[in-house]
Amino acid sequence: MDIPHTRRMQWPETRPDRFGSLVKTESHEGCKVALLGVPDDTGVAMNHGNVGAAQGPDALRVALTRYGVSDPDDWVWPGIFDAGDVVTGADLAETHKRVTHAAGELINAGLFPIMIGGGHDLTFPFVRASADRYGAMNGIYLDAHLDVREEEGSGMPFRRLIEQCGVKRLDVIGLNPMVNSREHTRWFHSHGGRIDAIEPAGDWPGDNIFVSLDMDVIDAAAAPGVSAQNPMGMATHKVAEWVHAAGANPRVKCFDIMELCPAKDQDGRTARIAAHMLLTFLKGFASRPGSRS
Repeated sequence: MDIPHTRRMQWPETRPDRFGSLVKTESHEGCKVALLGVPDDTGVAMNHGNVGAAQGPDALRVALTRYGVSDPDDWVWPGIFDAGDVVTGADLAETHKRVTHAAGELINAGLFPIMIGGGHDLTFPFVRASADRYGAMNGIYLDAHLDVREEEGSGMPFRRLIEQCGVKRLDVIGLNPMVNSREHTRWFHSHGGRIDAIEPAGDWPGDNIFVSLDMDVIDAAAAPGVSAQNPMGMATHKVAEWVHAAGANPRVKCFDIMELCPAKDQDGRTARIAAHMLLTFLKGFASRPGSRS
């Protein structure tokens, strides 16, 4: 599959007993899921955050060559295709346009898209592709921040999804009230947003749902390698409950893992957590009807 403005990835050498050995890069034949890397943190820099998330996709791929077995005991991994990285444009708007096009191509090919980033602003153009295909969507995002700023940058994606893509309801999980202003919190509530209002095993609202994981929702003691460290974040196992539920829910139409920042990581621990979350999602996805190749 050739998608304009993307470059194919050459995966690091992987032992055959590791998950990474299963990932296809030349053809999506027989695959159900596609990875799409977006190595861009322009939006993070615009919001004066810690840059480095542009290296997140590569760090996650490397972690997947070292973590996760290729042949687990009681499930079978869905076939997975790595569509490569979106080549960033001359400005944020052009990069966003390319992300929407690439994600749309994967959806049109019958693949479930998973984006790995990259700044959280990229969730806006990524979900836009699903909204173009499925119509009105609801969103669940695990994040310390609301990300409903009016100005351009990594802090604006969910405002844009409401204003431009017809997203009807947003549920944020793991919000840190110390880092969200009154203005943003009130805007969020006034546009139907809810904070920690649902549970992983609960009835998620909407027929078409997107789920986004910002790695900064996890406590900094476990995950220091993020764009904005969270001193009172969620425990890793609680985040994994949400991610597994998202994978298993057939109404979830796209998923992303954002703001892994290797420059701030220690011994690759955050990249390994990101890899665990991706595998957790895929384990859930494997329980969906028709998920096997």
